[in-house]
Amino acid sequence: MADAGADAPWLVVGLGNPGPEYAGNRHNAGFMVLELLAARMGGRFKAHKARAEVVEGRLAGLRVVLAKPRSYMNESGGPVKALRDFYKVPLEHVVVVHDELDIPYGTLRLKRGGGDNGHNGLRSITKALGGRDYLRVRFGIGRPPGRMDAAVFVLRDFSGAERKELDLNTERAADATEALLTDGLDRAQNVFHTA
Repeated sequence: MADAGADAPWLVVGLGNPGPEYAGNRHNAGFMVLELLAARMGGRFKAHKARAEVVEGRLAGLRVVLAKPRSYMNESGGPVKALRDFYKVPLEHVVVVHDELDIPYGTLRLKRGGGDNGHNGLRSITKALGGRDYLRVRFGIGRPPGRMDAAVFVLRDFSGAERKELDLNTERAADATEALLTDGLDRAQNVFHTA
């Protein structure tokens, strides 16, 4: 892995769909985590020409750009690539926070690279960036009940039972994202994969 340089910023992207009708959807878990990180930074999201909303500042002492693409989920790659180019962020400093069907609700997994597991947002980002070796914070939402189509499930709001734990899970995902930046992947995995 190339040395990104001590001053290279981090680009932390939360995935979701824009608009109030999607705000509480499972697919918007990434946006929820980014809102919390922005609050921790004391910043507010502002429109950026890259079809995204961004907060620039310091998180855990590091230069960080938080971003929420204003495109729909399956077109996230364009804004992410434009932001990466604009801020000159090396691929190894890109972190994507997203919902994950293949992980039980309330479980977090951190990793670098890998496939997209049918996640259209990740597929779009991997294609646009020309590589898959970016970091991921995978926010488990579990599988749909019964025969419900996954595409329907992810666009539904979290259930009442899930909402009772949502703030705690969002906090843990934000903590894991910070740990990923400050402590590196292995150490962050050791802490957050045990729970």
